[in-house]
Amino acid sequence: MKHTSLRFILSIAAVIMTACILPATAVTAVAAEKKPSAIYKVDTREKVVALTFDISWGDKVPNPVLDILEQKKVTKATFFLSGPWTLRHQDIVKRIHRMGFEIGNHGNLHKDFSDYPNSWITEQVRLSEKAIQQVTGVKTRLIRTPNGDFNPRVLQCLHQMGYTVIQWNTDSLDWKNPGVTAITQRVLHRAVPGDIILMHASDSSKQITQALPQIIDGLRAKGYRFVTVSELLSQADVKTKVQ
Repeated sequence: MKHTSLRFILSIAAVIMTACILPATAVTAVAAEKKPSAIYKVDTREKVVALTFDISWGDKVPNPVLDILEQKKVTKATFFLSGPWTLRHQDIVKRIHRMGFEIGNHGNLHKDFSDYPNSWITEQVRLSEKAIQQVTGVKTRLIRTPNGDFNPRVLQCLHQMGYTVIQWNTDSLDWKNPGVTAITQRVLHRAVPGDIILMHASDSSKQITQALPQIIDGLRAKGYRFVTVSELLSQADVKTKVQ
């Protein structure tokens, strides 16, 4: 009986200790949760890449870029559109949507988010979101911040708005207009499975229409196929960073 009583007392003590420990463990688990991060690529062995295009200015380059994608039978790509550009060029935006391409948010004013308070960021993102939804009916959930600028505070703000921040692993540098060959070779040499490739369909990117056909052909020759960013994210573990 004495041994039975001792076991009973020890079991009660264990229950009490567990009850005391659990809250601390729960707090630790919450603290250990991953902070919001920007996505640069996914880790996969499958030869898939996401072609992405930012647009915030002009009407000379977007349609030729769309023409090339159509001619090359590229049906999967992701376009990040700014609010003002969307409202000014609704016919082009509707064509992007009609062609079945994924549409993401690129903010409203092309200014670094990290320079402004959360209230300003929220307003800017909502304005662009409203513009895109008004023209296409699409409610955006992916965002590429203007200039790719962010910090942990910006990431947290966008995460709370329900957005996933998309960066890139391969920058074509087409926005610098370094030459068609330089743009093409940079992408073909740097692209890896699961890559997110940054390009622009704004008028400031003066050489992308010449480089894009070669990029598409070159990637296909290497065995790559094209997917949207959302499709890419659904395939494997993402590679993220907080800067």
